[in-house]
Amino acid sequence: MNIVIVDDNPVNLMVIEKILQNAGYKHFIKLPSALELMELLNVGTDAEPQVPVDLILMDMMMPEMDGLEACRLLQQQEGLKDIPIIVVTAVGDSNLLAEALEAGAIDYVMKPVNKVELIARIRVALRLKYEKDWHKENEARISRELELAKQVQRGVLSEPIYDSLVRIDASYHPSSELAGDLYSWYRIDEHRYGVILLDIMGHGISSSLVCMFISSVMQDTITRYVSPELVIAELNRYMNQLNRRDDAINYYFTAVYLLIDTERRTIEYVNAGHPPGMLFEVGKPVTLLNRGCAAVGFFEQLDISKGSVTYEQPIRLYLYTDGLLEAIEEEGKDEIEQLITGLQSCGYQDIGCVIDRLLPPEIRDAQEDDICMVMVQTL
Repeated sequence: MNIVIVDDNPVNLMVIEKILQNAGYKHFIKLPSALELMELLNVGTDAEPQVPVDLILMDMMMPEMDGLEACRLLQQQEGLKDIPIIVVTAVGDSNLLAEALEAGAIDYVMKPVNKVELIARIRVALRLKYEKDWHKENEARISRELELAKQVQRGVLSEPIYDSLVRIDASYHPSSELAGDLYSWYRIDEHRYGVILLDIMGHGISSSLVCMFISSVMQDTITRYVSPELVIAELNRYMNQLNRRDDAINYYFTAVYLLIDTERRTIEYVNAGHPPGMLFEVGKPVTLLNRGCAAVGFFEQLDISKGSVTYEQPIRLYLYTDGLLEAIEEEGKDEIEQLITGLQSCGYQDIGCVIDRLLPPEIRDAQEDDICMVMVQTL
């Protein structure tokens, strides 16, 4: 631990040094000017301080650079602004002392120095410094763990499918490091694909953990049960198991699950409380995929109604989360109609171009909710 004493009066330096030694402090640096303090800390450069500093005891009135200016300069340095500064001054002007505190000092001691008062204030300042350092280190650790969790979460998302029968891709823009949207698709057999998009309640760590729990059972559920009613019912059973562990919080998610058969040209689906999917086919009006049931996990038993559509021409089908609707919302306008109009104008563009056209980056990046869209095209 290093304490820096800054005073242009050698007698004051000696007095404070003696007080610190008698109190058991052994590591301190004496400097005759604030300019030398700036050099010690490498203020104004990208370099680290020459030595780590835990506390600064600084005189107010010094030539070339006074204590006020030194405090202000240190506050402008991200890596230095948390070093506690105690002003040691003979100036009793309350306005000047208030100005010193506003400039960045955390406390002051009047000259002639009372050793009991000085040591007490030093101990308080160091305790606050240690607590702040602990919180910064803890936040950095949490940030690293969240980054790892984000990478794991991204790793479970399905890769695009581009084959001779169907193209499936997604665009995902989470609002925070951890999000609650999840999409997956699996090839059931030669002609059938299971596709799901879901949106977990809430944001952050809790929703992402639920998201990871569901992703761990997704592939087995879809490839084993296949049918939309059975898949949603099985996912509801898993969510009920999760909810029984903590009755204080009931987790749920909205979802759209599709079973696409490219040979029979059919799409069977269940919409579990999710915004309606949109199916575009040349020469036909837009079909909204809105038939299904309540959100998954909301009730112990779901009354599930399956929807079914057929197509003759190549189709474009879009699934999306409600963050997209919130992002395009305009007062007095229907978001579903806005989205239909926007998607009609996109034609057969790839998913990235579609999102860029619907939501310019400045709007998309400012959105508070996760934004996700899945696009399915049959060829």
